[in-house]
Amino acid sequence: MSRLTELQKTQEDSQFWNDPEAAKAVLKEQKRISTMVENYEGLNRELDDTAVLLELALEEGDRSVLKEVEQKLGDIERHLEGLEIQRLFAQPEDVADAIVEIHAGAGGTEAQDWAQMLLRMYLRWAEREGYQTQVLDTLDGEEAGLKSVTFSVDGEYAYGRLRAEVGIHRLVRISPFDANARRHTSFAAVFVYPSVSDDVEIEINDADLRIDTYRSSGAGGQHVNKTDSAVRITHLPTGIVVQCQNERSQHKNRAMAMKILRSRLYDLELEKKREEKDRLHKQKKEIAWGSQIRSYVLQPYQMVKDHRTNYEIGNVNAVLDGDISAFIQELLAQQARESRDRAV
Repeated sequence: MSRLTELQKTQEDSQFWNDPEAAKAVLKEQKRISTMVENYEGLNRELDDTAVLLELALEEGDRSVLKEVEQKLGDIERHLEGLEIQRLFAQPEDVADAIVEIHAGAGGTEAQDWAQMLLRMYLRWAEREGYQTQVLDTLDGEEAGLKSVTFSVDGEYAYGRLRAEVGIHRLVRISPFDANARRHTSFAAVFVYPSVSDDVEIEINDADLRIDTYRSSGAGGQHVNKTDSAVRITHLPTGIVVQCQNERSQHKNRAMAMKILRSRLYDLELEKKREEKDRLHKQKKEIAWGSQIRSYVLQPYQMVKDHRTNYEIGNVNAVLDGDISAFIQELLAQQARESRDRAV
């Protein structure tokens, strides 16, 4: 509440709108905190109303009212879990937009096709959740699929939610590329970074950058790019390499590549400060057996299972069509429970 009061006082300053971008950031934060306060107060009202209803049911011995109380308690429990999950979004970067990278791993063409399937899954999920997406860079496979892809997901808490997807994703299926119809196992890695807004200062020395331009890949014919508009930037001190080729001009590709680089460097700085030791770099294992966070099995049975929470869903097609919110929610709920237990 003190932060909300502070934000409201900030808006009373006559100079508030002199910096429109800063003003928008303040209003966005105020809306987010106001929503959290309203949810908390609403939950308290629900608890008070349910307590009165329970007392009435016990006095009159009315089983139908007791059943209604039981239902309301179930709703309250779900709302409480939602509030506990929101507590995990305490870091400033959680509310940010996200930049997502998918890299095909062991499995050749199979893995590259799997990377493209994951891209489709995340784009469908983002559409369901009302997020805006943009594919920033792709590296096509030799025969099919993608060797790698980078895309942005814009919307409130996009990073806070999608960071649950960081890790190795495993697919088991009958290969459409195998004439003998044998079962294949494929892997792809997913990395997620918070998209850095312009008001966050990330110091980048031009002398630390190697910038290369090259011709964007395309489908051929009249769409072939005849100029070196694609941009690859290497940050020499860290070895981070970013690239962008999906914008129409070299200038736009360079600007987007710099945005990705700033996000990568920001995430690197955040990681140095984190107390959790199993975050991003610990999850950057070999993209192969034994390191997956989630398995998507199409053969010999159908099941998607998250190995961190043991949560599983039998409708694989729905998951691959973007229905992954339950997996994200389950992991965040588990983290909320662990955080609560540590606090006790």
